Amino acid sequence: MKKIRLGVIGTGMAWERLHYPAISELGDKYEIAALCNRTFKDAENFAKKINLDIKNVYDNLDEMLKRPDIDAVDILVPIEYNYEISEKVARAGKDFICEKPMASNMDDAKKYLELSKKYNVKIMIAENFRYNEENNIIKELVESKKIGDVIYFIRNNVSCFPCEMTKDTFAAAEWRQHPKFEGGAFLDAALHDIAAMRHIFGAVQCVHAFGKPQPHDFNPYYSINSNILFENGIIGQYTYFPSGIETQKPPVGFRIYGTNGQIYLEDKSCGIINIFYNEGTSEQIKYTPERGFYNELLNFYNALNGTEEISVTPEVEYGDVKMVFDILKSISSKEVIYVDTPPPFKDIKLKEIQESTAPYIQ
Repeated sequence: MKKIRLGVIGTGMAWERLHYPAISELGDKYEIAALCNRTFKDAENFAKKINLDIKNVYDNLDEMLKRPDIDAVDILVPIEYNYEISEKVARAGKDFICEKPMASNMDDAKKYLELSKKYNVKIMIAENFRYNEENNIIKELVESKKIGDVIYFIRNNVSCFPCEMTKDTFAAAEWRQHPKFEGGAFLDAALHDIAAMRHIFGAVQCVHAFGKPQPHDFNPYYSINSNILFENGIIGQYTYFPSGIETQKPPVGFRIYGTNGQIYLEDKSCGIINIFYNEGTSEQIKYTPERGFYNELLNFYNALNGTEEISVTPEVEYGDVKMVFDILKSISSKEVIYVDTPPPFKDIKLKEIQESTAPYIQ
């Protein structure tokens, strides 16, 4: 199978620290053909690191997309540009990967679903949590009933975004500190957790959520606490607290309770999944953290060469994004919001109708 000649849009931290290391590991499958960045100097500096000729560096996306020798494109731009850039790449007839989320609002997310058929291109949304080893192992454990029937779960994500804002981290980006889209860090970061939960447990019937408001731009709430009912009957609690510090060790993390035992994942980087059984025994399953980027790019390569289907399509990602906005909607309305299941039709009994109309019947 031939190498895929890749054009890259956005040469910032996500490219340099996440996608490029995976591309390098897949060096027999990918070749970097061109780099495009709105700040030409940044793309030029990266080109020098990998010995890419300066003639392959652009600050004009339209010019790069004219090249017939580019097989596919990797899009890594601020969230508010994801749909706009994706539509332009699709219109150019290029297959592409786009970093999650697919769009910064539901209107663009709905339009995104049309791109693949409209322009006859293959599209992957780079939701690495759906490709991470730990989530796929846990999914298999749940489906094989390793701990019996799952009753409920707790997923607790505590992080300190303000602590990271002045460091050499993703939180230092101006567009993340002052996002131009609804949801802030909840759409940007908590989306990963939501994708993982949906990957493991399946479609969601409804959510009911509450949030403690905060004045800082990076996220609308200090914490978001949500109850989730999946279509298969599993119930869980998900908490996202991006303004806190986890002082308890080990942390609450991700705990799944079944009729025969419990699955426990401390955090995504710990490297061990713990299984505890009700009769007192336990076992540990080791995994390699952060393999999602490698696995998704391998899946994309195989899909373009016709040996696999893309696992995370826009249709899959749409459900994750919708759930983010449904949780935010539940917070603002203080109501239960139906996600993948249509809201139930209220069955008005004949007796109720008769009682309400009786005074008016002669």
